[in-house]
Amino acid sequence: MATETTQSNQPTEKKTDEPRIEVKEEATSAPEVEPKAEAKAGPSAAPKTEEKARSNAAPKSPEPVSRVGRADAVIRRNVLWVLGAGLVPVPIVDIVAVTGIQVKMLAELSELYELSFREDIAKKLIGSLFSGVLGVGAGAVLGASLGKLIPFVGTAFGFVTVPVISAAFTRALGKVFVMHFETGGTLLDFDPHKVRSYFKQEFENAKEYVADVQKSQEDAKTTKPS
Repeated sequence: MATETTQSNQPTEKKTDEPRIEVKEEATSAPEVEPKAEAKAGPSAAPKTEEKARSNAAPKSPEPVSRVGRADAVIRRNVLWVLGAGLVPVPIVDIVAVTGIQVKMLAELSELYELSFREDIAKKLIGSLFSGVLGVGAGAVLGASLGKLIPFVGTAFGFVTVPVISAAFTRALGKVFVMHFETGGTLLDFDPHKVRSYFKQEFENAKEYVADVQKSQEDAKTTKPS
């Protein structure tokens, strides 16, 4: 009897096979914060930053000069050459020098527009424009050139007239050929008669242009330090 009482008074342990479930609150709350942080400074901001840095680092390249702009630079350079050639004191030689510069200008323009060039055709076209289109101006240039033989008055008149008219003619000549080349023309299909009115208009405008060039040259000489 004593033995049975002792066994009944001892507490009995209940054994359960149920698994324990651990709830981790941090695991469910952590992912909610991280996507928000990525959304603010995520992949969308990176390309903008790289693009801004690239635009600030890379210098802007200057825009290329147009073909018309380069042609105008060729014309201006040769106009300056003609102004100098017109001061040659020997009659007729000055006109030959001016014509040579004009032929050179047409060769440079033909090369710029990637067109074939023939010196004999260029001289023929220049002569046609000089005598047929310029008219009275052509006679004035010849008279001024021959007038250099006359001392004092003739020489002064020749040194003024020949450079100005020759330079204006060169400017108009270049502008007319640029217009012709820009519209798809070549040296071979150039017709002086078709451009007569346009040439005269450009010649009148060129007179003012040459006057401005001469004035700028005189100003440069006066302001040049000794």
